[in-house]
Amino acid sequence: MSLLRRRKNSEPGKGSSESSEATFLDEASIKEKDRGRVEKSQRKEQAKNKKWSCVDSCCWSVGWICSIWWFLLFFYNAMPASIPQYVTEAITGPLPDPPGVKLQKEGLKAKHPVVFIPGIVTGGLELWEGHQCAEGLFRKRLWGGNFGEVYKRPLCWVEHMSLDNVTGLDPPGIRVRPVSGLVAADYFAPGYFVWAVLIANLARIGYEGKTMYMAAYDWRISFQNTEVRDLTLSRMKSNIELMVATNGGNKVIVIPHSMGALYFLHFMKWVEAPSPMGGGGGSDWCSKHVKAVMNIGAPFLGVPKAVSGLFSAEAKDIAVARAIAPAVLDKDVFGLQTLQHVMRMTRTWDTTMSMIPKGGDTIWGDIDWSPEDDYDCSINKQKNNDTHTGDQNGKGFKGGVDLVRKKVHYGRIISFGKDVAKMHSSKIERMDFRGAIKGNNLANTSCQDVWTEYHDMGIEGIKAVADYKVFTTGSILDLLNYVAPKMMKRGDAHFSHGISDNLDDPKYAHYKYWSNPLETKLPNAPEMEIFSLYGVGIPTERAYIYKSTPATDCYIPFQIDTSADGGYKESCLKGGVYSVDGDETVPALSAGFMSAKGELRAVPIYNTLIGDLVS
Repeated sequence: MSLLRRRKNSEPGKGSSESSEATFLDEASIKEKDRGRVEKSQRKEQAKNKKWSCVDSCCWSVGWICSIWWFLLFFYNAMPASIPQYVTEAITGPLPDPPGVKLQKEGLKAKHPVVFIPGIVTGGLELWEGHQCAEGLFRKRLWGGNFGEVYKRPLCWVEHMSLDNVTGLDPPGIRVRPVSGLVAADYFAPGYFVWAVLIANLARIGYEGKTMYMAAYDWRISFQNTEVRDLTLSRMKSNIELMVATNGGNKVIVIPHSMGALYFLHFMKWVEAPSPMGGGGGSDWCSKHVKAVMNIGAPFLGVPKAVSGLFSAEAKDIAVARAIAPAVLDKDVFGLQTLQHVMRMTRTWDTTMSMIPKGGDTIWGDIDWSPEDDYDCSINKQKNNDTHTGDQNGKGFKGGVDLVRKKVHYGRIISFGKDVAKMHSSKIERMDFRGAIKGNNLANTSCQDVWTEYHDMGIEGIKAVADYKVFTTGSILDLLNYVAPKMMKRGDAHFSHGISDNLDDPKYAHYKYWSNPLETKLPNAPEMEIFSLYGVGIPTERAYIYKSTPATDCYIPFQIDTSADGGYKESCLKGGVYSVDGDETVPALSAGFMSAKGELRAVPIYNTLIGDLVS
C-alpha cells in the first residue's frame, strides 16, 4: 500500500516537471524569435544605411554591358540579311555593284583559269605531328584562323612553329604543313580577308573549284625546300597543266601577292630547268601555260623591314608597342620573354631571307646617296592643306614657321644614333666589326629556350657592331652573317642578293638565284604579260635609328630608338624610323621594279584583274 501511495504521489511531480520544461521551452522559443526579429530588423537597417560602392557599380556596369552585348548580338544574327544593307543605303545612298556583279550584268563569263599564290604569313598552316604539349591539335591551324593556340599554350606554339636551325626543315617529331584548297588563304583571321573578296567576285561570273587553284605552300621554308619536302612546285606544275587541258586550252592567269611574286619567279625558272634540280618542263612551258602574271604588292627588291626584323625582332609597330609598354616585351612576363622567343623562331624561317634588300648600294644607295633623296614626306599633306605651299628649294611655310626640308640619307639603312644618321660621312669614325673577336661570353643558364646567337657574340662582339655606326644595304649581309651565322649559312645556300654582270654565266642556273630578278632571266614567253599592282602614298619603313641596350640576362642588345624624331610634323623621321613612299610595307622602289618605265597609274585593282581574266 505504501508503495502504491508513493507511486501515486510521484505522478503529480512528474507532471509538474514536464510542465516546467514546456514553460522553459516556450520562453526560449519566444526569446529566439525575438532575437531573430531584432537581427532581421538590424540587417534591414544596415542594408538601408549601406553605401553603394565602386565595386558594386563596376559589377552592375559589366553585367549590363554583357547583357546588352549578347542581346544585340542575338538581334543582329536573327535579323534578315537585307536589313543592314537597307540601313546603310538609307544613310549613304545606293551602294555601287561589286566588280563581279557588273561583269555578270555585262554577260561576261569565266574563261582563263586562275592561280592564286599567297604571300608571307597569309597562308594557313596546320599540325600533322607534334609533341606532348600539342595533344589534341591534329590538323588544327597553328597559323591563320583565330590564333587560339597562341593564347592557350604560347611556348608550345613557338616550339611547333619553329624550324630546325641547321637544316631549315622539320624539327624531330614535328610536322606542320600548309592548309590545302581555297580556304588556305581566303581569310587570315576572322574578319580579315585576304583572297575572299576576289574569290567571291570571280564566282559571280562562273568561276569555281575546277577553275581556281590556291597554290598554298609553307611560307617558312626556302622556295626550293618546298619542293624537297612537300613537292609543292611539282603539284603547282601539274595543277596548271590540268587546268589548261580541261578548260579548252585557255592558259592560266597567275595572281601572286607579296612574297608569292618571288615564289612564282622561282617557279618559272624551276619549271624550265631540267631535273633533278628543276621541273623539266622545257624552255617553252610558261609560253604554253601562262597567259599573264598579275603581281600585287610584290617586294621584288626586298624590304628594309626584313632587316630590322632579323636584327632585333622588331619593326616600327613593335618598336612603338615596346616604348609604350616595355615591361611586356622586354622583361620576363609570365615566364615568356616575348621578343627573344620571336627572334629565336623567326630566325629559323628561311624565306625571311628572300626579303632582304637586293642589289646592294647600287639600288638602295650608299652612305651619302640614295634614289629617294628628293622624297618629300609632306607631299601628301600638302595636297590636303592649302595653307602649306612649297617652292623648288624645299622650303615651305606653315603656321608662320619656315621649314627647310633637309636631305635624308636613306642609304644608311641602320644608324647607331640620330646624329650619325644626319652626319656627313667624312665626320663619321667607324671601326670595322668584320674581324672583331667574339668574347666575354654572356652565357647564362636562365636563358635556356630563349638562347639567341647574340649570346655567343659576347660584349666585345656587340660593341664592335655598334662602333661601326652606319650600315648600308651593301654591308647588311656582312652584319647578319656576324650576328646570326647559322641563319645566314642556310640563307646563302638558297638565296642571293646581288646584281648580275652577265646573265649567261652558267652559275645562274642554280636555284639560289631564281627568285632575284636582278640575277635571273624572265622565261622565254614573249606573249606572256606581266602586271605590277602596288600601293603608293603611304609612309613606308626605309631606314632605322638604333641604340644599344644595357646588358642583362638573355637580352637582345640592340633596339630601335623610338625617342629619335625629326622635330617637326612633316619630318620623315618618326619614332626612330625614316619613311618613304610605298604601301606601308614595301617601298615603291621595290614594288615598282618590274613596271614598264616605272610608271604609276591609279586603276581600280579588282576591275583590272577581272577584266583581264575574261578578255
